[in-house]
Amino acid sequence: MNPEYDLIIIGGGPAGVAAGVYAARKQLKTLLIAEEFGGQSTVSEGVENWIGTIKIPGVELGKQLKAHLEAYKGEWVTTLEDRVTQLTKASAEGSGILFTVTTKGGKTATAKAVLIASGAGRRKLPVPGADVFENKGLTYCASCDGPLFAGMDVVVIGGGNAGFESALQLLAYCKTVTLLNRSAEFKADPGTVEQVKAHPNAIILTETEPVEVKGNPATGGNFVGGLVIKNSKMGEQRELPVAGIFVEIGVIPNTDFAKEVVTLDAFNRVVTDPKNQHTSVEGIWAAGDCTDELYHQNNIAAGDAVKALEDIYLWVKKTAA
Repeated sequence: MNPEYDLIIIGGGPAGVAAGVYAARKQLKTLLIAEEFGGQSTVSEGVENWIGTIKIPGVELGKQLKAHLEAYKGEWVTTLEDRVTQLTKASAEGSGILFTVTTKGGKTATAKAVLIASGAGRRKLPVPGADVFENKGLTYCASCDGPLFAGMDVVVIGGGNAGFESALQLLAYCKTVTLLNRSAEFKADPGTVEQVKAHPNAIILTETEPVEVKGNPATGGNFVGGLVIKNSKMGEQRELPVAGIFVEIGVIPNTDFAKEVVTLDAFNRVVTDPKNQHTSVEGIWAAGDCTDELYHQNNIAAGDAVKALEDIYLWVKKTAA
């Protein structure tokens, strides 16, 4: 049994696309599977740390990534708009180890090597009422839904870069923006924190956690009307009267399809060798936000993917000899 491809790349963010461009340049027969291009940055109003580009909307970055791949893929890289649901490993007599992927759309493909660059998804708010009011005042995308709350009081949950960046976006048109942080310290960049602190319409509450999302009686309870919060230090609870809740509490790696094949850490991230991005399984590499990389950034994801491709190319040529 011969594989259909030298390499299957799973993901269309900066890691997946960087790998795809390098795979084409190295003339590896490759299948890249992704539901969309751009990764998590597509929800950002302005990406300011994509090196070589001063500022770019996330949606536009996704378009440029796709265009870059299209320009170079030639006869070497085939793209499939789909989602991988299962990765399996099987030995084929006379052909060594082969890998098979199955997609949500029912497609299957085999390859000698696999690069997992599947990224991560938004972590949901685990409090009563959050699921009831999702898309009814509670959202996970400030750049998508923020303008709907112009002139209103809103809250942002999360003290990392995503939380503070969302707060800055919302401060441009919301009446007030209250940011909740579970601890006394912030994970966000100090410069971004200072920008929010300096805004007259910003309120920052530390050591504070959300308890329950409440409906607004004026709308028949169909939309958000408040958020019950608790100060973890004092134990006091109170309700913030807000019309919008923006959740930025981290991400969950998209690795379920690979959990039976490669080693994952306690957070379900793919464990990799930082020297070459190799996983616990010969023939499988990983890069980007789905990995246990210490820092998750677009530039790092792309760099790690290029590193992986250099290693994949040598491995594929070696095993073919």
